[in-house]
Order: sequence, then structure tokens, then C-alpha cells
Amino acid sequence: MIDKNIAIKIENLGKRYRIGMEEEASDSIGQALFNVIKSPLKNYKKYRSLYNFKDANANGLHESEDVFWAIKGLNFEVKRGEVVGIIGTNGAGKSTLLKILSKITAPTEGHAEIRGRVSSLLEVGTGFHKELTGRENVYMNATILGMRKKEVDKKFDQIVEFSEVEKFLDTPVKRYSMGMRVRLAFAVAAHLEPEILIIDEVLAVGDAAFQRKCLDTMQDVGQRGKTVLFVSHNMAAVARLCQRAILLDQGKIVKDGPASSTVSMYLTGSMHGDSGARIWPDLSSAPGDHVAKLRAVRTVTEDGQSLDGYDIRHPIGLQMEYEVLEEGNIILPYYEVINDDGVRIFAAVDQDPSWLNRPRPRGRYTSTAWIPGNLLSEGVLYITVAMRTLNRKLRRFFVRDAITFNVVDTLEGGSARGEWAGRLKGAVRPLLKWETQYQKEDGDQALSQTA
Repeated sequence: MIDKNIAIKIENLGKRYRIGMEEEASDSIGQALFNVIKSPLKNYKKYRSLYNFKDANANGLHESEDVFWAIKGLNFEVKRGEVVGIIGTNGAGKSTLLKILSKITAPTEGHAEIRGRVSSLLEVGTGFHKELTGRENVYMNATILGMRKKEVDKKFDQIVEFSEVEKFLDTPVKRYSMGMRVRLAFAVAAHLEPEILIIDEVLAVGDAAFQRKCLDTMQDVGQRGKTVLFVSHNMAAVARLCQRAILLDQGKIVKDGPASSTVSMYLTGSMHGDSGARIWPDLSSAPGDHVAKLRAVRTVTEDGQSLDGYDIRHPIGLQMEYEVLEEGNIILPYYEVINDDGVRIFAAVDQDPSWLNRPRPRGRYTSTAWIPGNLLSEGVLYITVAMRTLNRKLRRFFVRDAITFNVVDTLEGGSARGEWAGRLKGAVRPLLKWETQYQKEDGDQALSQTA
């Protein structure tokens, strides 16, 4: 039975390629001439061999070294109206997946089912001819992307207004800057009306204001119930635009979940072992000495969840569990927070009034320091955890970069970003209280407004 709420269904999808063979060097002029004569037949055989996998069995075992799986064993579904980000390093299989979904290439195994009219924007500017004017290229590009001439006529003024290149509309595209071409190409794509839109890295070029316009348009597409697959290396755009993200690594799905946590996993490298939580189950090998030993360190939300990525607007708890093995010491747990530029944002020493200047008895403790929402800036943060004793002034344990986590801003409002879509520099990003006083030019009336 077909589920009408599913727009894209991927089952055991795989794509296999054979890497090209190395050219043979000639030992003499005679051999070189002979190779030239036989090269047409040789090249034909080489071409055919690239698509011949008789030496590879169905399960992929014992394949030749020149057989390469771009993607392997992908399984996921996308519901109608979902905006899903596809992220990963170069060579992870993102573009191969989109080419299969766009019917540019066929899968080696499995199948991809697309339910609805699809438009693909895999390379901004596809179909542009440098000798034609912007006006002529709008019609050509729109036709390639599936629009009829009547549709283009109807939306032409909107496309030009969106692109902001009206002044140069009758100038050949070869005289456009890269940014102008991107504006015009995305303006055409933004006015398509498909049920499923597949987009590959369209926000790599353009100023901050235009990127904001693109984000708003793509967000509007999702809100109108259209399905969007969005591939980008702009993690901030993925986190703001997509509710869900799929992380690919070496052709396989590493994580499929909320965009913020998936983006964090990619940025922090936790798919390779680093994350927002770390545990030492064996006390004998845990960091520390005869006075105290570290059991665990993690980041947590207000409801106790330990994540790799956190919303910039919400409090984040830095939590450590430790064992006090020798009583009679005044214990001082502390943290250092460092950003991905190596800048120490701040250090925090335990200020729990219940234990100030009070020796601690033996036992297990959990100390949590809360970072207020709207204080940290976007990006990857590294947490160093340590402990001192006040009376002996010795460091009992110290673990540099014990955990990492990611802070993500959104377009939902309530953060210091406001309406600005570009990058905001700075080690911190506090949400400040703003006050604006306004006075009319004639001086008759003064208004005060507080934000």
C-alpha cells in the first residue's frame, strides 16, 4: 500500500563506479606510433570496461581495487512538505544521490521512488549562454528547468525584480560578475512551482542580503507544503532552513535526525569519536588521583538531554560527575570554554553556595554549571574540565578538550541575530537590551521606544 504522505522513498540504494585505468607508457617511437593506430579500439574497450562489473559479486566482496562505491545501502523516506538537508564532506556521496534522484544517472542497486513533479537545481547557471543577454538567458534557463513560455511571461517581472539585475538585463551574460549570474539563475529557480525541489549548493556565492532573500524564499517553499532536498556546505543555512538533516560519510548514512544535532555531529567530528559526552566507567583508569577522580563530563539541556548541538537561545549545562576518594578537602570543579579559533571564551569555578568553603565527604558528586541562553556565539566549542583543592592548591585532574558541542542559531527569532542573515563575528553573542529615542525634525514631539 502506497503512503500518500511520502514524497521520496529510498531503499537499499547504491551506485558503483570503476576508476579509470592508468595509461601505459611507450618505450620507443615505434611503439608510440603503433599505440596511436590501435588507440580507437583500445579506448573503446577501456570505455566498456568502466561499466563492466563481472569481477564483482552482488554483495560487494572480493571486488577489484578499482571498483568504487559512491553510495551504498541508503535507506530513508522524506515526507511531503519536509525540508531535508543532505550534508557531509567532499566525496561523501551527496551529489551522486541527487543525480540519481534527478534521473541523471541510474543506481547500481536498490531503487529511488519519487512521487511528484521534480525540479532540480544541481548547478546554478546551468543553461546560461555567455553570448546571450540576461533576458534571453532567463527564458532559456527557465525552459531547461521545465517552465513553459507562458509561465515565464507571467513571472518575468517577478524574476527580474528578485534578481536585482534589471539595469543589466539586456547586457550579454559574459559581462556579468559571478554574483550577478547566481542572482539571475536562482531568481529563475525560485519561481518554479514543482512538488519536489532538489537543490545542490546554491548559496555559495552572493552577498549577505541576497543569501537572506534566498533563505527566505526556500523557507517559504517548504512552508507552502513543497518537499525540498537541500545539499550545502553552509551549515548555518542548513540548520536554519531544514527541520531534518541526513549526514553522509563514505557513501553511507551516519546520522538522520534533527538538523541542529546532525549539523553539530558533522562540525564537531563526533561521527569519528568526539562528542558532547564522555564517560570513564573504570575508576582505576579515570583521570584523577587519590583525592578525586573524574567519572563523566557532558553537556545537557534543561530537561537533562545530552546533545551534540544546542539552540543558541536556550541554556546549556556543563555537567561533570566525579568521585571524592579522600574526605576533608575543599573541592573546586571548574571548566574552560574555548572556541574553534582557539580563543578561551571564559573559565568557570564552582560557585554552589551549599559547598563554598566546606570540605566534602567521600562519595559521588554531580556538578552542573549553567550557561545562559543568548550568550555564546555560533560554532564549535571545546570544554576543558579540571578540579583543584583549595586547601592544598593542587590540580587533581585536568582533561583538555574533554568534550565538544555546537551552538546553532535559527531563523525562528528571539536571538541576537534578529533579521540579519549574514555571519556575526565575535566570541560571544549576548542578546542586549536596546533603547531607541526618536525626535521629529520640527522638535514638536519626541518618542521613546524600547526593544
